[in-house]
Amino acid sequence: MDKRISGVIAPAFYPVHRMLRESGGPTHFWLAGGRGSGKSTFAAAELLLGLMREPDVSAVVLRKVGATLRDSVMDQLLWTADALGVRHLWEQKLAPPLLLYRPTGQRILFRGADDPRKLKSLRPERGFFRYVWFEEADEFAGPDELRSINQSLLRGGEGFRVFYTMNPPKSRSHWINRELEAAALRSDTLVHRSDYRGMPPEWLGEAFLAEAERLRDEQPLLYAHEYLGEAVGTGGEVFANICLREIPDRERRSFCKVKRGIDWGYGADPFVYIEAEYQKAQRRLLIFSEFYSRRAGFDEVAAEIRKRNPLNAAVTADSAEPRSNDELKRRGLRVYPAKKGPGSVSHGICWLQNLREIVIDPRSCPNAAREFGAYTLSPDGRGGFLPGFPDRDNHTIDAVRYACEREMVRGGLGFE
Repeated sequence: MDKRISGVIAPAFYPVHRMLRESGGPTHFWLAGGRGSGKSTFAAAELLLGLMREPDVSAVVLRKVGATLRDSVMDQLLWTADALGVRHLWEQKLAPPLLLYRPTGQRILFRGADDPRKLKSLRPERGFFRYVWFEEADEFAGPDELRSINQSLLRGGEGFRVFYTMNPPKSRSHWINRELEAAALRSDTLVHRSDYRGMPPEWLGEAFLAEAERLRDEQPLLYAHEYLGEAVGTGGEVFANICLREIPDRERRSFCKVKRGIDWGYGADPFVYIEAEYQKAQRRLLIFSEFYSRRAGFDEVAAEIRKRNPLNAAVTADSAEPRSNDELKRRGLRVYPAKKGPGSVSHGICWLQNLREIVIDPRSCPNAAREFGAYTLSPDGRGGFLPGFPDRDNHTIDAVRYACEREMVRGGLGFE
């Protein structure tokens, strides 16, 4: 590796750097890390080197708020260009903000996503946007916003390289922490985690290292979040036992105790059908199939359940909708109403909390992955939390509770 490059890119990023030089490979690079991890310097170096190596491509750098670009990402790129010894080849322009590569006229554009619709008309003057960098990606509204922006930018070429850099937020339920887990399962994506311990100490300096060590000794949880980039949680997460991973067909074929549940939804609330394998000896629940819709009629619901449940095994449904359950019975499905008892919701959630593991396949059950991960206690405004479990954004959770009702029964009492 060129000495100038090795003087800017930390060793922890060497494998990613080599991967970017190969044809094919991932399109999306999620770079998560704590303070001083070198992830932003790495992304900046790859944009600069990419344009200098490929004369027919352009790049665009995005932050959620455009006003923050000049004092953050542009300064980072200029510092990196100087460290690489190529600062004289790049001209800075401020209105609109861009970096111009003098030998070819290629440009790195800087845009805010305050109004993503404005990005739809963004076009490079040269080639296409091969390189896209979302800095502080956790500031964006969610995966749908990132996807929409990419749909506008990633066209007219091939071999795209999209970087997402972020310090993972403290809350495990934050959308980007859930997205990092899901992204690791995608074939077109690389998730890379780093922290300051992978950086040459002389790059960081004694003051930085001393402050990190002080925080490690005095406030280890804060240290783990700020310096190691860990999502340490806020204390309000309800389910700390979630594991997001693919549940392959070969594993599903071994299932022998599948539970099925329905949560009815009307108006803005969705209808949910869930299938989960319960492994009692391992105290493990594997959620592997869902049908989630706000507009499905009874015929469509029945067809979807038959497709997932061809042997017509019993399904436990919310008993608050007896007429809806009767509609499915008339269509030949074996639907049974969930039993209810005092404190049943809390007991059901506590039962789920006490499982050793709740495995959710985020590809086949994206809504279950989202709701279980985001389900948190309500803050009381004084640094604590209100008693009880909130009744919001819990449709798949309710369907799972109904599905597992028989396993939750104690002393003949059913659980809502």
